[in-house]
Amino acid sequence: MTTVLILAVSYFLGAIPFGYLVGKAKNIDIREIGSGNIGATNAFRILGPFPGTLVLILDASKAALAAYLGQRFGGTEFLAILAGATAVLGHSYSVFMNFKGGRGVACATGVLLFLMPRIVLIEVIIWVLVVALTRYVSLASITVAVLLPVLIWIEGLGPMYLIFGLALCVFVIYKHKPNIERLLSGTEHRFGKK
Repeated sequence: MTTVLILAVSYFLGAIPFGYLVGKAKNIDIREIGSGNIGATNAFRILGPFPGTLVLILDASKAALAAYLGQRFGGTEFLAILAGATAVLGHSYSVFMNFKGGRGVACATGVLLFLMPRIVLIEVIIWVLVVALTRYVSLASITVAVLLPVLIWIEGLGPMYLIFGLALCVFVIYKHKPNIERLLSGTEHRFGKK
């Protein structure tokens, strides 16, 4: 019963649409502008640096909190991973947004920051470099998603973490399918442009 409760709380934590809420506080529905996504990248593009950063922090924090609750009350690393993954799913398929949501990158980062902070530091550096060189946030997110299981394997964190990393990699790439199509066609939004 504890496990079910933790996962339910994790889902609803993840489902809180901070990008939408921050936008509505400024009388803007970010679902109707830019990429139409409620995640931090679209929030940054539409609402500006401060609101976008706020959305990034809140989205990462809600998933990190879910992972913490899994570890604190479930007592195992497995439940921490499962709770974090459930929060990512809640964010991407939010019950408050008709089961739509963000790409899950900020949420996944929050979970990873709680579970494996050293890998997150490496991933952040790579992400920043890719954005700086290409101006494509989506390409940077896809790149670090692909490298995640590789870094977990190099760090020797064990099969449980490796499976989680592989699952996140596949999920992030799947959620970025529209971005991949735009990248291939040369119509993807560049960072810094409205």
